[in-house]
Amino acid sequence: MSTDETSRFVRLRVEMVLEVTDLDALTGTALESIAAEYGEPVAGVGGSESAEERMHAEATVRADGAEALASLVDPFDLVSEVPGVELAQASWSSESIEYDPDAEGWDADDGEEGLFLPRDGDDEEGYGDAVAHNGKNDGEDGDPAQRV
Repeated sequence: MSTDETSRFVRLRVEMVLEVTDLDALTGTALESIAAEYGEPVAGVGGSESAEERMHAEATVRADGAEALASLVDPFDLVSEVPGVELAQASWSSESIEYDPDAEGWDADDGEEGLFLPRDGDDEEGYGDAVAHNGKNDGEDGDPAQRV
């Protein structure tokens, strides 16, 4: 296939397992990021859409370390300094998982889509609560605390 026949678009998949070593530091940083994004709350002004979004985002990152981490991760940061590319679309998700690198099913060389996810059958329970982060608040997942 010649260069003229190939797509200019590339899907880059990155799968990481991160260990949260200081949940308070992670949550605090996420809350600081939310404060910077929304600005300081205005006394006496309540019920605005922005205030409700901020309160929801704060409650979400306080309740779940995976949410706090996802609120701080920005795929644009991964490619913003790479010459010759422009981010066209990004989505990411986070979930709390049980991690045992010695357990069967954590082999990164199998080439399967479920890379680094433990395989305990077809039952998806036990993988943690997946939280989709696609950069928009579509309201479909019932808990959309996406990064804007």
